[in-house]
Amino acid sequence: MEKKHNSGLFWSVVGTVVIVDLFTKIAAANSLVPQHIPHEVFGNGVRLTLVHNPGAAFGLHLGEYSRWIFMALTAGALYILGRLYQATRANEPLRTLAIALVCGGAVGNLLDRVRSAAGVVDFIDVGIGDLRWPTFNVADMAVSIGAFLLAWVLWGEDHAASPVVTGAPEASTEV
Repeated sequence: MEKKHNSGLFWSVVGTVVIVDLFTKIAAANSLVPQHIPHEVFGNGVRLTLVHNPGAAFGLHLGEYSRWIFMALTAGALYILGRLYQATRANEPLRTLAIALVCGGAVGNLLDRVRSAAGVVDFIDVGIGDLRWPTFNVADMAVSIGAFLLAWVLWGEDHAASPVVTGAPEASTEV
């Protein structure tokens, strides 16, 4: 019987992302206090700055119920990703990797929302001078890389499934 999924790859990536994310957030929360004080790593370009984000990416905040709304949205996204994973065959390791990265990052940030009303622990702060990217974490990186990779893989699948149109239409042989 042929193996349908890359479960070893999937679960090892999800587990690794969740564990690395959790440990880096614990380390950041314990060593980068107080919040909002930058600690330079590579000059001003890369800093570690502890921030608790009660919203979502790029500081998106939906009021006092943001925590619950984003937990529900994450659960829905994980359900959809689970269905996408179930439709993934063993000969699609790149697609499996992409889904696993997004799932691992989503679980990492979901755990923060469940653990604390303060929000997700962010601490990676990059930019030049006052031009800063929004502070992020390992889970955010996994979601971003995984989403880009998944879009690329799905675009490739869609592109491969589309008929190639070249030149003039073929003449009909019907009489």
